[in-house]
Amino acid sequence: MSDTSAPADQVFLRRHNLAMVLRDLRDAGPRSRARIAADTGLNKATVSSLVAELAELGLVRDGVVERGGGVGRPGQTVEIDGRICGLGAEVNVDYVAVLVLDLRGEEVRYVRTPLDVPRLGVEKTLDELAAAIASAVDEAAAGGHDVAGITVGIPGMVETAPGVLRHAPNVGWREVRIADELATRLAGPAATIRVDNDANLSALAEYAMGTSAGTPDLVYVTGETGVGGGVISDGVLLRGTEGYGGEIGHMPIGDPAHRCGCGKVGCWETSVGLAALLREVADPDDPVTDPSVDLEVRLAEIRRRAALGDGRTLRGIEAVGTGLGLGAAILVNLFNPRVIVLGGYFAELGEFFLPAMETELDKRVVAPARGGCRIELSALGFTAACRGGAHVALEAVFTDPASVAADPVPAPLPGGMA
Repeated sequence: MSDTSAPADQVFLRRHNLAMVLRDLRDAGPRSRARIAADTGLNKATVSSLVAELAELGLVRDGVVERGGGVGRPGQTVEIDGRICGLGAEVNVDYVAVLVLDLRGEEVRYVRTPLDVPRLGVEKTLDELAAAIASAVDEAAAGGHDVAGITVGIPGMVETAPGVLRHAPNVGWREVRIADELATRLAGPAATIRVDNDANLSALAEYAMGTSAGTPDLVYVTGETGVGGGVISDGVLLRGTEGYGGEIGHMPIGDPAHRCGCGKVGCWETSVGLAALLREVADPDDPVTDPSVDLEVRLAEIRRRAALGDGRTLRGIEAVGTGLGLGAAILVNLFNPRVIVLGGYFAELGEFFLPAMETELDKRVVAPARGGCRIELSALGFTAACRGGAHVALEAVFTDPASVAADPVPAPLPGGMA
């Protein structure tokens, strides 16, 4: 029998080395071929060959000439080419959004479309999302970019491998094959579309590009209609046995007088979710409670009232901040993170939440000095899930650069629909 393992091993090694060179350029910035060889331990001839292949794939290009103070010819640097992009998309209760990042981490496009997703339902919402994705792919192509992968964030329990949403109570969806449905609409293979929980993607975005980027033990807590979380432990996203970990909004420490969107009572989000804040700070006919008004506009008005010292607003914020501190204390006692990052509306009003939240944390965390945990406000705003999705799509390229040769995301059909 002939030995067929050697060619396969060579292919694997080549792909591994391509990834090593590309990641070196991502992490260290533009480098000469000689410096790449020194960084990676590969010989210069191999590096030159790998760089040529990466350039052919559209992933790297020649940069400036590197002039050192030593003897010898100046070296031509190599840098990441921004042609290849990742696309992150999000479905939330009141909008769908799409964001495109290039391989250098630069934003190419972001668009958020207001939608009443629970009323619109699965089919029409996915039609809108597919149209937004197709438009973004078209616009990227017009600017000389190619989208290498798509990741969609959903506020619910997701089985990531097949891209199936099992349950998203706040939008009223169950058992939706998101990847398959979008692939049909976009006339592309479902394998190129990843689906994940939106808070997980947000946590990955914070770990990759947020104010606490690179912090190996991090908990992300986001507040919108629901409350979600993502836990990074030792640099790895914790998913749990079936992948449903992170549903911190349903910890049973909430207001038993209000039923959660999941159907149960006493969930944490009944005390700290957006609806809880609005109940505390405004009457039902107050414009800040009107869901047809953009959330960021409503939050700006609540912030204005708080800054002016409005008593009801400040009391409501203090109540929610105390509830935030209670839940955060549980997370600190469980995971001992270095940082808890507040996202969503928690970040928008964070300066007002923090005093009550930190007081509660100090009272309830067992470890001295909160176990070294600090609280930070996300700088990614409401784009965090989309950024995390685009990051996941790009990580697939950094893991296997040769995968872009398959051209996985085809040009959309006319009108952006299948």
